[in-house]
Amino acid sequence: MPTGVHLHDARRQLFEAAERVLLRDGPNGLTSRAVTDEAGCAKGVLHRHFPDFDAFLTDLVLDCAAQIETQASALRESAGTGTPAGNLTTALTTLFGPVPVAIIPLITFRDELRARLRQAMPGGGIAILSQATAAISAYLTDERELGRIAADADIDSLTLSLVGGGHLLFADRDPGPPATAVVDRFVTAVIADACR
Repeated sequence: MPTGVHLHDARRQLFEAAERVLLRDGPNGLTSRAVTDEAGCAKGVLHRHFPDFDAFLTDLVLDCAAQIETQASALRESAGTGTPAGNLTTALTTLFGPVPVAIIPLITFRDELRARLRQAMPGGGIAILSQATAAISAYLTDERELGRIAADADIDSLTLSLVGGGHLLFADRDPGPPATAVVDRFVTAVIADACR
């Protein structure tokens, strides 16, 4: 591999390279060598910015979680507009995009990564799913306060159904994500009894 090649914003380029490897080769193909090869840099570049590969993976997951936090804010801002089913369909499609869905099994199968995530953030051991759960729960609570979700709706159960079922819909990457109509049908069925 080339040495002395300057990377502008090396961390970002390494994260983007890792995402490409993860999407193409899955969690088993995500190694430090695969990341640096994909980024077109020497392996030492990764270790110049991160103490070890698990530290790199931790920051990769935290970066993805931060992006989900931004998406969660957009979901909350949609409360009271459109329809709850439409807003949730859009949210699930965004929250369970290709990269977050590919990161979930990475977290599941790397004990050291989960341990580091637990230290880095509350509920971090199951990062991505935790952020999706918090986003959906906050949105449903906002809609309940606006009267568009029934006052007696069990927000926790609705949230778990939407996040768990949503994850299952998006988890199979072949032949691609589910159609919007499939996600909308699922969301509509889950929240039907709770909608006003």
